[in-house]
Amino acid sequence: MTDRAAIVTGASSGIGLAVARMLATEGHAVTLVARRREKLEAAYEALRADGLAVQRVAADVGDEDDVVRAVSAHRDAYGRLDVLVNNAGLGIAAPIGELNTKRMDIQLNTNLRSIPLFYRESVAMLTAAGAEHGNALVVNTASIAGKQGQAWLSIYSATKFGIVGFTEAMNKELGGLGIKSTALCPAWVDTPMTDFVKRRVPPEAMIQTSDIVASVRMLLSLSPGCVVPEIVFQAPTGGALT
Repeated sequence: MTDRAAIVTGASSGIGLAVARMLATEGHAVTLVARRREKLEAAYEALRADGLAVQRVAADVGDEDDVVRAVSAHRDAYGRLDVLVNNAGLGIAAPIGELNTKRMDIQLNTNLRSIPLFYRESVAMLTAAGAEHGNALVVNTASIAGKQGQAWLSIYSATKFGIVGFTEAMNKELGGLGIKSTALCPAWVDTPMTDFVKRRVPPEAMIQTSDIVASVRMLLSLSPGCVVPEIVFQAPTGGALT
């Protein structure tokens, strides 16, 4: 059994891959979870090539059976869970008068519904880690859109507001068990997800994945008596989405 272990969703690129690399580099055995099998395989091979302890599970986090399967695979491989990073998400822009039910449900299921499911399936392992060292950590990727509602991204904003509220509820429910939860609320982040806006917002003006990684590393260094419920990342002039 490893000394520390983590699950990271949306781990095939961007924020998820950067955080997974940091966790693995700093001694965590990491289960990489992502929907796109080819991208996940490439991320897995790159981390393995660097000698890092990782496994991969191709899964759609919007599907309850896939969530159960991913956590079960992690439990079977590593036997413990110290860090859970609920990072998978997507946004589909549309005016409310053109709301497509299928696209709405995809965002609700992937961005929001998946998070309580991962908590439910992981809480026994997180509780054991909390009892051991008082610093079991769950990081939930929200957005600045979860602090300021955004036109044409109303469903995306609603899911991210939901993540912020759910994170607060989990701290009240699980904090006494040594399980801390933090919602990350970044503006535009320089990842493939924001390629569509880079003609208007240059990558160097965006939040960097290294900023997100630094925040997670800081959370891991806190004493058992300190919890940071949310972190907001924005450009010096404010505004912009994740």
